[in-house]
Amino acid sequence: MVEGAVAYWQATGKRKFLDIACRYADVACKEVGPRPGQTCVVPGHQIAEMAMARLYLATGEKRYLDFAKFLLDYRGKTQIKNDYSQSHKPVVEQDEAVGHAVRAAYMYAGMADVAALTGDQSYIDAIDRIWDNIVSKKLYITGGIGATASGEAFGKNYELPNMSAYCETCAAIGNVYVNYRLFLLHGDSKYYDVLERTLYNGLISGVSLDGGNFFYPNPLESMGQHQRQAWFGCACCPSNICRFIPSLPGYVYAVKDHALYVNLFMSNTVTQKVAGKSVTLSQKTNYPWDGDIEITIGKTALKEEMTLQIRIPGWVRGKVVPSDLYTYSDNKRLGYTVSVNGNVVQAIDLERGYFSVTRKWKKGDKIQIHFDMQPRIVRANNKVDADRGMVAIERGPLVYCAEHPDNSFDIMGVLMNQEPQFTLGKSEIAGTPVVTLTTDAQTLSFDKQGRLHTADQRLTLIPYYAWCHRGSGKMRVWMPQDLNATTPSQPATLASQSKVTASSRVPALSSVNDRLVPRDENDRSVPYTHWWPKQGVTEWIGYELPQESAVQSATVYWFDDGPWGGCRVPKSWRILYQDAQGQWKPVEGADCYPTDKGAPCTVNFTPVTTKALRLEVTLPDDNAAGLFEWIVR
Repeated sequence: MVEGAVAYWQATGKRKFLDIACRYADVACKEVGPRPGQTCVVPGHQIAEMAMARLYLATGEKRYLDFAKFLLDYRGKTQIKNDYSQSHKPVVEQDEAVGHAVRAAYMYAGMADVAALTGDQSYIDAIDRIWDNIVSKKLYITGGIGATASGEAFGKNYELPNMSAYCETCAAIGNVYVNYRLFLLHGDSKYYDVLERTLYNGLISGVSLDGGNFFYPNPLESMGQHQRQAWFGCACCPSNICRFIPSLPGYVYAVKDHALYVNLFMSNTVTQKVAGKSVTLSQKTNYPWDGDIEITIGKTALKEEMTLQIRIPGWVRGKVVPSDLYTYSDNKRLGYTVSVNGNVVQAIDLERGYFSVTRKWKKGDKIQIHFDMQPRIVRANNKVDADRGMVAIERGPLVYCAEHPDNSFDIMGVLMNQEPQFTLGKSEIAGTPVVTLTTDAQTLSFDKQGRLHTADQRLTLIPYYAWCHRGSGKMRVWMPQDLNATTPSQPATLASQSKVTASSRVPALSSVNDRLVPRDENDRSVPYTHWWPKQGVTEWIGYELPQESAVQSATVYWFDDGPWGGCRVPKSWRILYQDAQGQWKPVEGADCYPTDKGAPCTVNFTPVTTKALRLEVTLPDDNAAGLFEWIVR
């Protein structure tokens, strides 16, 4: 509400809503705090810190900034202390991004606000440490943050699974908030390198191209269990992205003294105050599809020199991110040029990633910027287990992915060439033009006898943000380039050929027969289904077999996301079969029904000949249950 009130005042000059926000904030400042008679608590879900800082900037009332700092200062000092809500220790002692990723990003943005507005060195040091931890150990190549659905949280250092990547849309927006504020604090382009990566990949992937459907999580790999939805029960992502997109113009430029910073490249016209004088300029560009930008100076009331600070993106300078988490492995060196009125400005050492052009500008002056833009091959740090032996493909600021509608083969069995060459193409997805990439590759697969086969293929890639507009199916960002990273396609099984049904609607139902099993109880890299938030009831999943078959065993891999999640292994389970009269009967002679966490739980029984089976599950009294895979033999 406070953010909305400030935005309304900025847009209209009317204070009515702003005054309401101030009265609300005044009540909070009066009732909450460390003094006698006040309630000494901090937010369970951080966001008020940013709002109070922004209200201070709008009104000049320091009590709002003081209140923002109190909400941060006392985190880790009240009764609630846990990693999940970043209250495990005082914020100035923290050095690692932990817990719920959205709460964390909002808190880090508030810390950056307080650091910049107060100059408190302990806050500056703390937020710098946390940012470094994120970009060097916990950032997805798409700019997404939050590795695990359990707690919607950051994982351990270098824990970046792809299929189970949570990367909540709200967390991507929070990542933009953090990096924008750190740029304002430090003036370094590396923060905009992360911001741009997040913006063009992990953030806009959260909304469909027509603006009507949304992703809550943004995984980097899918077997078809992910679909865009028009709305969610917890509707933070649709509303959040709908408020963020209109705010985007505010991220394009920045001003400091006699310098105007050009941070993002998109066609626009803007009037900014530089040294108190109005300067109008316009951008014309087809970025991110090509690297040509033209800036034209319009009316200017500034008589003295102005420095135009043009960001040279990290991807142009050979830096995927400002750390060694990801690196280009193709040995290409991209170039760039900056010209003023047709004259090339000599290359200079970039200060904090900016190309500086200082002169007395006049109306009609034109600045031409050219960035070489080629497909690039990216490798992850070898400590990222999920990406070892794999590569991702980028072009400019865009991360690409392979998706099922463009490839008539199983992309999960693909092997990239050692020296891939790419061809640019054009396509339309949901009526929107995109630039595609194609390259030669191979697929590996096992036949029914277990023999390995290879086949030459032509692999097509699309921008990651545009995936899942043409039906649910397979998608992946990271693709094997080393043989030991490949997963050859498996032959069909009795379960994989069966039609899956369920007693009630559950997510990712197709995961139970996708032939993917977890490595251990903590593996979240493969799909699963669950009955959350149901508790203490009996549910079932069924197989309609492709033909009448003799079955004598079943193996289940149970999903349990304790301690933060709501699923545990079941209270009990059993296998039922449909007899010739269509009646459901439990199998006879079952030796045991194990419920071990993350391990193959096999029951052997007297063989039955049937056309259909059911896996009947009784949920725990105080939790739901779920499963990765159900195998029958």
